Amino acid sequence: MRRPVWTRRQVLGLTAAAAGAFALPRAGLAGVAAEASLTLEMANRFSAVALNAIQTEFPNKLDHVMAGPADVQAPRAQHPIFYGSFDWHSSVHGHWMLIRLLRTQPALAQADAIRAVLEGHFAPANVAVELAYLQRPESSAFERPYGWGWYLRLAQDLAQWDDPQGRRWSQQLQPLTDAFVARFIAFLPKLVYPIRVGTHTNSALALGFALDFARATNARPLEALIVQRARDWYAGDTDAAAHLEPSGYDFLSPALIEADLMRRVMPADEFSRWLGRFLRGIEQGKPATLFTPGKVLDRTDGHLVHLDGLNLSRAWCWRAIAAALPQKDPRRAPASRAARLHAEAGLAAVLSGHYAGEHWLPQFATYLLTETP
Repeated sequence: MRRPVWTRRQVLGLTAAAAGAFALPRAGLAGVAAEASLTLEMANRFSAVALNAIQTEFPNKLDHVMAGPADVQAPRAQHPIFYGSFDWHSSVHGHWMLIRLLRTQPALAQADAIRAVLEGHFAPANVAVELAYLQRPESSAFERPYGWGWYLRLAQDLAQWDDPQGRRWSQQLQPLTDAFVARFIAFLPKLVYPIRVGTHTNSALALGFALDFARATNARPLEALIVQRARDWYAGDTDAAAHLEPSGYDFLSPALIEADLMRRVMPADEFSRWLGRFLRGIEQGKPATLFTPGKVLDRTDGHLVHLDGLNLSRAWCWRAIAAALPQKDPRRAPASRAARLHAEAGLAAVLSGHYAGEHWLPQFATYLLTETP
């Protein structure tokens, strides 16, 4: 089957139309429950953009340490699977999103085209090259930990997909999956302090994704290690400095992403008590900064547009926090309202026509709209 390759003009035309579609029902989004589902129309638009992006090698920002002249290579030579979408980790969650949409949207318009591209990308020879890159001494910290966590999210979706082709892809990718599990197991005992930032090196996001993978695939040693490290790092936390959020380039809330991890780690009653110490004032909508969506003034700037992602990730965190609290807990309603407000702001900006955000924001939107806390 010949693979369709979208031109940049086609993508811009599609995404401009998609941005308009999001703008029209904006008022309706304000009333949609935080648990709203992804529509087929959204899925088709998101998948068209991602299908193009994962096959777009340039522009590209490499995370690459060179040991000598021979290491000067184009992105596709280094990463024959994850060479597109501007950077390796965005390519990973672009592939994840396409798999998630194949799983959840049987009527997806480009399902055959997506399968054809993934079939080529996940070829064993490509897996071997990606694995060899990871095994370089200079690659020990490659994409740590954000790319590691998103890769295991991809591996989890494949492992849970009852589809013959998906099962074969999962088997073909198993060497990479084993490598990232081993990296978490080797690295986490050495990390004395967690990394509490709103960008890629944040510890809590990666641990949350890796914990979900471990539980879904019965990776018991990984699960036990993550639970222990999460408790070591975060169980004693009180009075998060959430009033100082967000920073100008954040796409995660350090406070909320930590809470999203701990609701996975702790039983419900323990989490409720911990949250009361960690984020005081939720029932009064405080601190106001945590309940107010971030603002982006220039969506062509790859760092400033992070705040659109912040709104989406805050939405999924607030939704999960609300779901983890008792039904009559006074914090539940404010958390749900915050999830809706951030979802509305984030979804309105997903398809702006600018590659700086479009190469990754649809994946965050898909996670928000398809993941059950």
